[in-house]
Amino acid sequence: MHNVTMRNAMGVVHSSKAREAFQLDREPTAVRDRYGRTKWGQSLLLARRLLEAGVRMVFVNWPREPGDMSAGNPLWDTHSQNNPRMKDVLCPQFDLSFPALIEDLDQRGMLAETLVVAIGEMGRTPTFNSAGGRDHWGNVWPFVLAGAGIRTAQVVGASDHRGAEVRDGKVTPSDLTATMAHLLGIGHHAMFRDKADRPHKVTEGEPIRLALGLEPKH
Repeated sequence: MHNVTMRNAMGVVHSSKAREAFQLDREPTAVRDRYGRTKWGQSLLLARRLLEAGVRMVFVNWPREPGDMSAGNPLWDTHSQNNPRMKDVLCPQFDLSFPALIEDLDQRGMLAETLVVAIGEMGRTPTFNSAGGRDHWGNVWPFVLAGAGIRTAQVVGASDHRGAEVRDGKVTPSDLTATMAHLLGIGHHAMFRDKADRPHKVTEGEPIRLALGLEPKH
């Protein structure tokens, strides 16, 4: 099974459609500008092109830009100078490129069949450290879902006034994977077997019913 999977994966990578997908210069200048001429923006554009080429799952990591090599606040890991980092570097890029991806997918008729998940490794502490940064925090950990039937324009759950703890509507990482399995048609009760033929659940969570529009908004 492993060899078959590898052959199938390499077949996708080596296909003419995949090779063409990586040729971003085929995109109109206006489209490339719309996403932003950053590595992040052009990576999202590449993601859309890969989806059009038939790739079923695309993971886009936030890449480093020239001059973004600080050990104190690399990428979104803002252990120092959190506020200027967010205001001047990170949020402007995200606020330009992420909506561009959603709008582009929608205009091409792809959004209804594409689940977009924007998530980090963890949340950030509600208080600042001595370097003006915010450290790792797993108690409150937000993410964004769009497309694939996700009900728009809503917030599920809430933190307390400090952003330190969940106040209501707690959602776990397993609930996110259950939602993804549900939308993929796998179902969150599905099972799979490992190489030793041991059974495992796909997830321990439950789909986020509010996000899916299966419960009325509060």
